Amino acid sequence: MRHIHNFLLLGTVLFIASCGSAKQEEKAENDDLIPVRVIALQATDIGGQANISGQFTTDDEAMLSFKTGGIISRIYVREGDAIQAGQLLATLNMTEINAQVTIARTAYDKASRDYARVLNLYKDSVATLEQKENAETALEIAKQQYAAAEFNRNYSQIRSTRSGYVLRKLASEGQLAEAGTPVFQVNGAQSGTWKLKAGVSDREWAMIRVGDKATISVAALSNKQYNGVVCRRSEGADPQTGSFTVDIKFLGEQPAVAAGMFGKATVQTTASMQRADQWAIPYDALLDGDGNTGYVFVTNDKKNARKIEVAIASIEKDKLIVADGLQNARWLIVSGSAYLTDSSKIKITN
Repeated sequence: MRHIHNFLLLGTVLFIASCGSAKQEEKAENDDLIPVRVIALQATDIGGQANISGQFTTDDEAMLSFKTGGIISRIYVREGDAIQAGQLLATLNMTEINAQVTIARTAYDKASRDYARVLNLYKDSVATLEQKENAETALEIAKQQYAAAEFNRNYSQIRSTRSGYVLRKLASEGQLAEAGTPVFQVNGAQSGTWKLKAGVSDREWAMIRVGDKATISVAALSNKQYNGVVCRRSEGADPQTGSFTVDIKFLGEQPAVAAGMFGKATVQTTASMQRADQWAIPYDALLDGDGNTGYVFVTNDKKNARKIEVAIASIEKDKLIVADGLQNARWLIVSGSAYLTDSSKIKITN
């Protein structure tokens, strides 16, 4: 009986010792696990809003110049002046131009007399049909040359095409102006056509539609906000910058802005881009970001972490849009990544 009691006592001791050893091994194993938080990965609705920036301008900005070259005689306006449609802005010295008109008119008068004489001779059967036709052709040429000279004289002065403002004066009195060289930059701002012209990425361009509502803020006016609407979007990228253009016009109240002034807009986009190959992830999940690439840790079994490279499509206000790399991942590690290496053992804390 004593032997049986001793045997049972020994078994109990061994059992307790083995349980303690197992718990110590389990504790040691748990101590090696790195605590992390994860979120499930799924397709993201990339719609909502787009934050863009640009400069204020009008649809009718124009560079005005003389049709013919010459010495600038008078300039009647200065930069910043308000102008009315048809107002005279500048004239050339007309001495040479008037001489050209006189020469053309004299040539036309001579051709008219020649044609009248040949026509009379032709009626008397003295001149031939060929001579009559040649005289008629010479008259028509002289007439068109005279009309061209008058046209050039009319455009040897610059008149405003519409009411607005002189943005820039690019020449001065006494200066030799070549034909077509800009003398003024003007716009039609008095008609209230100010708009914000902003450059956007291809993804933002795909989100924004004509008619989308926007909130415009003017940096120079303490970021006061105004209502606006998208009135145009370009159908091609700028060859120099590679960006697309979106125009936003004001609705209702318009601020006192100037051409080139900086502004921002938040567009409430109506076009949603639901794509299975794009994901929105928090900033904290990204490691070693460099340009359009970076690294994140993911897990498929919630036991092992895996480090993978991802392609960044864009950076939003509070998230990153990933275009490639997460196709085969189920959960993204968003906390604890700094302590991980590829194949690290993890435990989920959330």
